[in-house]
Amino acid sequence: MMSFLQKIGKSLMLPIAVLPAAALLLRLGQPDMFDIPFIANSGDAIFANLALLFAIGVAIGISKDGNGAAGLAGAIGYLVLTNGIEAINESIDMGVLGGIITGVIAGLLYNRFHNIKLPEWLGFFGGRRFVPIITATTMVLLAGIFGFVWPPIQEGIHAIGQWMISAGAVGVGAFGFLNRLLIPLGLHHVLNTLVWFEFGEFTNAAGDVVRGDLSRFFAKDPSAGIFMAGFFPVMMFGLPAAGLAMIVTAKKHRRKAVTGLIGGVAFTAFLTGITEPIEFMFMFLSPLLYVIHAVLTGSSFVVAYLLDIHHGFGFSAGAIDFFLNLGIAQRPWLLFGIGILYGLIYFFVFVGLIKVLNLKTPGREDEEEEEYEETTESIRGTGDKYEDMANQFIRALGGKENISHIDNCATRLRLTVEDTGKINEKSLKANGAKGTMKISEKNYQVIVGTNVEFVADAMKRNVKSD
Repeated sequence: MMSFLQKIGKSLMLPIAVLPAAALLLRLGQPDMFDIPFIANSGDAIFANLALLFAIGVAIGISKDGNGAAGLAGAIGYLVLTNGIEAINESIDMGVLGGIITGVIAGLLYNRFHNIKLPEWLGFFGGRRFVPIITATTMVLLAGIFGFVWPPIQEGIHAIGQWMISAGAVGVGAFGFLNRLLIPLGLHHVLNTLVWFEFGEFTNAAGDVVRGDLSRFFAKDPSAGIFMAGFFPVMMFGLPAAGLAMIVTAKKHRRKAVTGLIGGVAFTAFLTGITEPIEFMFMFLSPLLYVIHAVLTGSSFVVAYLLDIHHGFGFSAGAIDFFLNLGIAQRPWLLFGIGILYGLIYFFVFVGLIKVLNLKTPGREDEEEEEYEETTESIRGTGDKYEDMANQFIRALGGKENISHIDNCATRLRLTVEDTGKINEKSLKANGAKGTMKISEKNYQVIVGTNVEFVADAMKRNVKSD
């Protein structure tokens, strides 16, 4: 179940990845920017069809080989579901949940039927062509069921969303805390999807109902942005300061190398809001330190809420989104003052706990580990750093025969292996991994960074080759 939920969480990243482009188009076309309506409408079209994009993206993510036939089945299934439900009860609006449910079902049906063999007289409809057909049939049946059972579910979701919003500082603080706490499990995307695309309603000037804190923020709902603003101080200032603390506490003869390693991911966090590479550097070294990080994130949300700060992003709480969306934010510059304060808190908390607990953060490893890193047997280089990293990772993971499945999300490899006992974690870290995580006896994750997709693609090619 955990593995399945993680796969859904990973699949959500594909449609979410289009949001930066949508937000950029929507903002650049606004009157306070370049005032070009057709550009604004182009971006708004993506937000208006998020549920359909989720159906397509999740179906592809769930499918075992990421085939486009699964995405087509997801789109067809979503159209069948929504129009079928509307014929029963026009008041039902499943939102992005309808897209996610459809995507999951379409992906599972693809995995089950993509290679089905039919009688010769029906042969044309066999294989992948059968998947959209069986998906449409399944969604017709589900439309008949959801048309009657979804209204109370819809009311329940609405009630939870209204409670979180009306809970004020407690609600936003709980969200910030849980968001960070769920990252090790890869389930934070599920929570984010509900909060950013389902909770809360706003009717725009055209009379359309917009749901979710992120969508409402870009629709210029003055009450939106409370479930995003608190991330900016942590991602732009807090975690980069934590990275500086790791550099300062590293052994002197290794500080230069550690600066190169951490400096890049710290700047990435500040600029784009991608923080997992830093978080995985201390997440499993000290659960206490990570819980403190989650508490500080929750407190940042509380402070931003109490100061009535509303800000948001299309991708994450980095400098790019901060400056891009200034025109529709409320009191955003206060986040810089809060960020500097949180940067100081993170720095001194991390320096103190790293020294007191003697944490083996980068540059503080035992000498035998350092010696291992320096004497790691090399594989003949290809001249392509991603190919070389992929080859090193395959060997460290126990060889091709130990790897059953390779997948990736935004920053980490998600692997299914035959035996996790054959994995050499020291070798993985020596060859570029920011961290590792054993999910179960068969499921394993390697934190690489924003270039993970290139490494994953190279590994897939090399594992398939003889």
